[in-house]
Amino acid sequence: MHNEDSAPLSPAFRNHLLSIVNITESELDKIVSNLVDHWSETLSEFVTRRHKELQRSRIPNRIAYGRICDEVSARRFPIAPLSERQVRRILYG
Repeated sequence: MHNEDSAPLSPAFRNHLLSIVNITESELDKIVSNLVDHWSETLSEFVTRRHKELQRSRIPNRIAYGRICDEVSARRFPIAPLSERQVRRILYG
């Protein structure tokens, strides 16, 4: 279900990727879609998603907040690193 008009890849780059990697067009579309979704998350969306994931893994908040702070600094958010207090404020207002 590739739509050239809404594709984040140019047709030439898309064809290049398909020529160097042994995947189908639909697999490439899924990979690109997942990458775009992953890297387009806002800071708030990332913090909320990661907190829920860590809660499902039964990671206590006192550990989760620090882990989220570390992960934020490793991602491409245009901000200074977060403190644990800032993480709590994003989550709980």
